[in-house]
Amino acid sequence: MIEIKIFYFNDLRECTYVLWDQTKECVIVDPGCHTDSEKSRLKKFIEENELKPVKLLNTHGHFDHIMGNAYVQAQWDVPCYIHPLDKPHLERAQTYSELFGYKIEQPSVDTIDLEDGQKIEFGDSYLFVLYTPGHTRGGVSFYNDLQKFVITGDALFAGSIGRTDLPGGDYDVLMESLLGKIVKLGGDYDVYPGHGPATTIVKELQTNPFLRYE
Repeated sequence: MIEIKIFYFNDLRECTYVLWDQTKECVIVDPGCHTDSEKSRLKKFIEENELKPVKLLNTHGHFDHIMGNAYVQAQWDVPCYIHPLDKPHLERAQTYSELFGYKIEQPSVDTIDLEDGQKIEFGDSYLFVLYTPGHTRGGVSFYNDLQKFVITGDALFAGSIGRTDLPGGDYDVLMESLLGKIVKLGGDYDVYPGHGPATTIVKELQTNPFLRYE
């Protein structure tokens, strides 16, 4: 069984996820740890629970979700997975971060491409990749069909959806990702977003103004 730990990191309160099972192998999704204190919190949790990081997964390449990429890879020597259409965000990560007043360590651009339907394995568990562009060109979600949960990055939030006014954003494409892919996973799926509290697909269909059916 997959267990999930949520961290809220950096000034934008980005959600970083650690997922692991009984083997103690784990994956780290969207490490947004920026300060030394945040990095220490992540390291302390992993060490105290005797976890072994094996993969770093990025839902997309915006700076608040990859601030800790360099730290995680240096600390645990794990490969980074990201969709190729969002790799340019990694390549220009320092420049993008400085535009918003942050200084970060340049993450590695030696990455492994993610693609729709890909199976990401760790321990005795797995996640499937769901290509969900719209917030960015290369946005993806990660889901598990046995425990019925999906990590949506900045595609879907509790009560809202990702912004589409940044370079690479497209509202129509995002709505297609949400209604044509994420929603179709099933109403009983738990949703773990890139910011804010967890929710469920059925709750969002009932209350999210962007998803409510008239």
